[in-house]
Amino acid sequence: MRIGPFEIGRQHRPFVIAEMSGNHNRSLDRALAIIDAAAATGAQAIKLQTYTADTMTLDLREREFVISDPSSLWVGRSLYDLYDEAHTPWEWHAALIERARSHGMVAFSTPFDASSVDFLEGLDVPCYKIASFENTDVALIRKVAATGKPMIISTGMASLADLELMVSTARAHGCRDLVLLQCTSTYPATPENSNLATIPHMREMFGCEVGLSDHTAGCGAAVAAVALGASVLEKHFTLARADGGVDAAFSLEPEEMKTLVIETERARLALGTVSYGPGEAEKGSLVFRRSLYVVEDVKAGEPLTERNVRAIRPGFGLAPRHFDLVLGRRVQRDVKRGTPLSFDLLMGEADS
Repeated sequence: MRIGPFEIGRQHRPFVIAEMSGNHNRSLDRALAIIDAAAATGAQAIKLQTYTADTMTLDLREREFVISDPSSLWVGRSLYDLYDEAHTPWEWHAALIERARSHGMVAFSTPFDASSVDFLEGLDVPCYKIASFENTDVALIRKVAATGKPMIISTGMASLADLELMVSTARAHGCRDLVLLQCTSTYPATPENSNLATIPHMREMFGCEVGLSDHTAGCGAAVAAVALGASVLEKHFTLARADGGVDAAFSLEPEEMKTLVIETERARLALGTVSYGPGEAEKGSLVFRRSLYVVEDVKAGEPLTERNVRAIRPGFGLAPRHFDLVLGRRVQRDVKRGTPLSFDLLMGEADS
């Protein structure tokens, strides 16, 4: 499958998505600078989020509309206020998408309701992302699938039954190209809760491209995901965590994202294929293997012994596996110390 000009698959470099989310801190200039910085890291895509506080929730500051989990980054915040702070103004979208395109990047977004899909269609985005918290919203999945564009769905919190429903719904309503991202919907996530072993299982179960939406620190989980078959990687991205912002705590800074881009491609290249024996690149090293050498001068007719033959480097003599076979054999001519042993130096059978 393709997303814009980029081929997606294990035979291609990982498709790295820099998620801006609310890290623009309500500044268009900062949002544009985030895109410039993401492009410089080598990430191929920038992802926005398209919603307003009113399309996400109700303007209430009580009961379940206030985050009460003491471990949350946003404890005490009302959902409405949090989404109002974090949302990307819709009037920015065209400029942000154009800036990404000017760098040769793909720009797309996560819509959160039907109106945001209609808006993004007007901007001709090349694909869509469904967030983990919306992956059971069948109506939204139908709406996005009907565009016929590639869909990337985060699978945070989804049961196998949820996955089967979302995949069958997407495919039944026009989605031909699908990517499922393993995701742990905690912010930040820990390596222990990442369950990356799910990645190859999802590929086998649903016959689609798979990847990782990663909320852990650093790039270790992303590298491991590529080793397990991930072809798409998504990480939150900011100019500097110290600048704050709703998602800053679990976002990568530019140098970290650059490292992720480099190391995940190295991981993909390192996978190679099942291979035994010397590869093309190793053939020049064969000469430095151990082999059998005469290590003391030997006169014609004298036998070879453990004292005058040893397995040493380099590798121009007989293989070490022949050591027992040549012991006791006599040499046909004088042999100087440092001569690689070969069968044509020997006479007859070994002495009993």
